[in-house]
Amino acid sequence: MITKFAPFIDKQIERLLNPDTSRDIVTISDQDWNSSIKNLMIEEIGSEAFDFISEQATYNPSDIHVVATRTRFNIEKIEANKFRTIINLKRVNDFRRINKYFQSVNAKLPIGGVFINKVETHAVRKNRIIEKIPKPFNYPYYFVDVILTRVFPKLKLTKGLYFNITKGKGRVLTKAETFGRLYSCGFEILEEKTINNELYFVARKVKEPIFDHDPTYGPLIKLKRLGEQGKTIKVYKFRTMYPFSEYLQKYVFEKNDLKEGGKIKNDFRISHEGKIMRKYWIDELPMIINFIKNEMKLIGVRPLSNHYYSLYPKELQEKRIKVKPGLLPPFYADMPKTLDEIVASEMKYLEAYEKAPLKTDINYLLQIMKNILLRGKRSC
Repeated sequence: MITKFAPFIDKQIERLLNPDTSRDIVTISDQDWNSSIKNLMIEEIGSEAFDFISEQATYNPSDIHVVATRTRFNIEKIEANKFRTIINLKRVNDFRRINKYFQSVNAKLPIGGVFINKVETHAVRKNRIIEKIPKPFNYPYYFVDVILTRVFPKLKLTKGLYFNITKGKGRVLTKAETFGRLYSCGFEILEEKTINNELYFVARKVKEPIFDHDPTYGPLIKLKRLGEQGKTIKVYKFRTMYPFSEYLQKYVFEKNDLKEGGKIKNDFRISHEGKIMRKYWIDELPMIINFIKNEMKLIGVRPLSNHYYSLYPKELQEKRIKVKPGLLPPFYADMPKTLDEIVASEMKYLEAYEKAPLKTDINYLLQIMKNILLRGKRSC
């Protein structure tokens, strides 16, 4: 929590510990951790947050570096591999270039090093606005807030104007986007805890950042999937997940496992609008582009990400990449509930397709149409 004493605290930290360095640089010595710095950090973020950070920063105080900054300027001045823990007391929402900042932290930590920070999530911001603004103005105000703080920063036409005015401060971020950015920048999440309406996270460096030179933030996205002969194709879909969610697939799977239908349980990456689109297959309509490009056929197994592909038995993996994936998968003919049932369903289809391609696809198309139109089956 940023208090009214924050500017004073920053100056005192600088004066006490780093008199010869630039603003917001803090290096904690053994004798300072339990005295002046502890009091200053508690003034800045509160005692509960300080206790959480103290528990997670398990290295010696001399291995810990604390900053209270919104830019990566001071991070760039840190000697690489000198510290095993870097802590920032400012929230991620106010960073001008979030990924660049995370990449800078990554470059300064050794493999296994820990980064601790916090973020105000979109869900918390929404509740704060709804409760603060009196009815009936709260929801219209929230709608405008979403447009200005979530949509404008991601559109090419308004992105520059938004950052020129706000300097990146006060941006709205979801938990999925924040964690996804961290994973794309070479971190994995170890721990998380909500304190004073802010989500504190502990991330460990596990690799170098992944540089995506063709990111997509708009409503139409392109997802990398395995196609025929194992070739990577870009599958077109309407966005149902928050940006950067694709980097969290393994993390969410390990945390939540699968529910009926082979989907991940309690997937926080999916937006409210996304759940509606998925239920009625609206999100899959753009895959017609892949059909026109001859990358997919009408009936066939669904193109998978590398992570989901790795969950399948080797025999099915080999059969899958022999044929083009399809717009309408055998899933909608058999409606399997578990991963084992999905595997069995796809194996049955592929074996039948090998013997009689046209006949198999016609039979499956009729069964799929029957389930959807007559039985009212919907996507999970």
